[in-house]
Amino acid sequence: MTPILRTHRAAALVGAAIIAGSACLPFAIHTSNAVAAPSDTGAILAASGSFASIVDVDKPAVVTITTTVKATDISAGEQDSPMDEQFRQFFEDQGIPLPRPAPQQKPSQHAMALGSGFVISADGVIVTNNHVIDNALDIKVTLDDGTELPAKLIGTDPKSDVAVLKIDAGKPLQTIAWGDSDRLKLGDQILAIGNPFGIGTTVTAGIVSARGRDLHSGPYDDFIQIDAPINHGNSGGPLVDREGKVVGINTAIYSPNGGSVGVGFAIPSDEAKAIVAKLQKNGSIDHGYLGVQIQPVTKDVADAVGLDKTGGALVAAVSADTPAAQAGLKPGDIVTSVGGQAVKTPKDLSRLVADLSPGTRESLGVWRDGKAIDLTVTVGANADGRKRAAATSPQAQGQASGQPSLGIGLADLTPDLRQQLNLPRSASGAVVASVNPDRSAAAAGIQPGDVIVSVNDRPVRNARDVKAAIAEAGKAGRKSVLLLVERDGNKTFIAVPFAAA
Repeated sequence: MTPILRTHRAAALVGAAIIAGSACLPFAIHTSNAVAAPSDTGAILAASGSFASIVDVDKPAVVTITTTVKATDISAGEQDSPMDEQFRQFFEDQGIPLPRPAPQQKPSQHAMALGSGFVISADGVIVTNNHVIDNALDIKVTLDDGTELPAKLIGTDPKSDVAVLKIDAGKPLQTIAWGDSDRLKLGDQILAIGNPFGIGTTVTAGIVSARGRDLHSGPYDDFIQIDAPINHGNSGGPLVDREGKVVGINTAIYSPNGGSVGVGFAIPSDEAKAIVAKLQKNGSIDHGYLGVQIQPVTKDVADAVGLDKTGGALVAAVSADTPAAQAGLKPGDIVTSVGGQAVKTPKDLSRLVADLSPGTRESLGVWRDGKAIDLTVTVGANADGRKRAAATSPQAQGQASGQPSLGIGLADLTPDLRQQLNLPRSASGAVVASVNPDRSAAAAGIQPGDVIVSVNDRPVRNARDVKAAIAEAGKAGRKSVLLLVERDGNKTFIAVPFAAA
C-alpha cells in the first residue's frame, strides 16, 4: 500500500510514508551580530554551482530537537537491549508498527524521539513541526555547536502542524529569515537542512517538484513537493531557497519503504510565517468552524445549477445546531465567497473559515436557485482544532478537547492504492494510513493498510466520509463506532471505542 509518514518518529504508514525535510540556497540570515550576505551571492552560486556559501550561513541556525516521550508513543514493544533497539529502528524505518505488549508484561517506559528545527530570532525562538514535539514529556534543543539546552513550548497548532519553542542560550543566536514561498516555481532549486536518523546536521539539494499538494490532513494542506532527500529526523527543518531564506518547513515524505525516494513535502513559509506569529503572540490558535460537508463544483454541477464556471464549494450536508445551519445554509448551496474573498475550491472555503476567529460575523456569497444571495454567519469554534497553549508543565500538553477520536490517519483510495492492495476498480472506502499506538483503534486491531468500507453500516467512499460518519456517531452520543474493514481480501467488523482527542 502507500504509507504516509511524518518525518520524525514512529508515525508509520504502510507502503508509503511521509516525512519532513528542508532546503536552502543563497542566504539572508539575521542575527544581532551577523554579517550581511553579499548581494552577488546568487550570481556567485550560479557560476560556481556550489551551495557552500549558503550552508555556511544557514547551518548554524538549524537545531536538533530531542523529546522524551512514552515508549508507546514511539513504538509499542520497545525493549532495553541494543539488539532490540536495532530491531525497533528497522521496523520503524519500514513503516511497520511493532506489536503492543500487554501492560502487565511491560511497564511504561520513556523513550527518545528526534526532529529538527530552526532559529528565527536571536533570543532563541525556534520553529518546528507540531508532530516533532507532540506528547513530549520534555524537550531539548541541540545547537549546531553541540550545546544542549532545555526548551519551553510557546505554542502549537496541530491543524497546520507548526510549533514554536523558546530556549535561553545566554547569547544572541544565528537565525534564518523567512522567504516568500509564493514566488517558488516548479524547477526552482532548494536545499533541505536537518538531522536525518540522528546522524548529525545534513544538507541535501533538489528542486521544487510540485505546488499545492493536498495530503488530506487538514484545511491547510498546500504542501510544496520537493525531490531533495529527507528522512526521519528531518521533520521541522528548514527548506531554503537560493537566497538562503526559509520557504518551507519540511514535514513529510511519501515512501514505499520508509526511506526517502525523492518525494518530500514542506509547509509553505507564507502559511507558516503567519501561524508562527499568532503562536508567538497567543500561544494557541482558535480556528473557525461552519459545520458543513462540501465538495467540488464540477462542470456538470455548474451546468445543472446555472453557473457559468466551476468555482465554489458545493454544500453536501449541513450539521444541525451549527453556525452554518443558523446562518441558513442548505444542502445544494454553492459558497462562492467568504468576506468578499473568492472561493474557487472546497479547500479555499476550509482555509478561509479556519483562519477566522470564533465569534466573527462574516458574509458568505452563495449561489442558490439560479441566483446569487448573501448570508451572514457567526463563525463557531472548531473543537477538533483546539490548540494547546504554551505549557509550563510539559505533562499538561495533549489534554483532551472532547472531540471523538479513534487515533487513525486516513487517505483516499486512489487508483494506485487500489492496484497495490489488489482491489477492483469499483472498490471504494478510505485507507488507514497511520495508527496511533496509544489510541483505541490500535487496541481494537486496526492496522495501517486496512480499508474502511463502512461506518456503522453506512457505506463510505473516501476519507471525508469516514470522518463525517465518525463525527456523527460521536454527536449522537455513541460510545463506539462499528467499522467494516477489508484486509488482505477479507472483510470483518471491528468495533472501536471513542477516546477524547
